[in-house]
Amino acid sequence: MQLVTIKRRADFLRVRGWGRWSSPSFALEAKARDPALKPAVEPPTARFGFTVTKKLGNAVVRNRIKRRLREAVRHSASPYCRPEYDYVLIARGAALARTFADLTGDLVVALQRVHAKDQSRRAAAPD
Repeated sequence: MQLVTIKRRADFLRVRGWGRWSSPSFALEAKARDPALKPAVEPPTARFGFTVTKKLGNAVVRNRIKRRLREAVRHSASPYCRPEYDYVLIARGAALARTFADLTGDLVVALQRVHAKDQSRRAAAPD
């Protein structure tokens, strides 16, 4: 899977407050992109953003956590993510200590739960 990342702050802020699922190693937020906006990538593909705060450690530790999260997304997210969605992973301290198998398992569960919440939200919304 080709990994397309979110780089602009406005895109990160747009995802806030929508579908969210927490695991011991990260919190995942997801939101469908507005179809009226011009797609940044042709054909549309899922975009991922990664956030690691300075509270988790120095630059070496933060970059290692980001690399692990990126690799987990590359390995296990493609069957579960949707092309019209933006996802933001907010790292927690356990992302560094957790085994890679547990990290990818957390990601799969988080993607499934976020989309299940989104389906129930759409079903409850009046047309």
